[in-house]
Amino acid sequence: MKDEYDFSQSVKNPYIKKLKKQVTIRLEEEVVEYFKALAEETGVSYQSLINLYLQDCVKSQRKPSLEWMRET
Repeated sequence: MKDEYDFSQSVKNPYIKKLKKQVTIRLEEEVVEYFKALAEETGVSYQSLINLYLQDCVKSQRKPSLEWMRET
């Protein structure tokens, strides 16, 4: 192993914008169980399935129904 390395000719990671950001999110147990069951059916991790679903929401500009928040 060298004592020093020359990084003057290095390039930035071209995939940096594609990296995922780790967050903590609280989900209801029913939601997690649904995606875990779906993960077993599909062979895709439940975290990836949740991410794919949220990506689909972003692409289609789908917004959640907030009816429960309105006072009557």
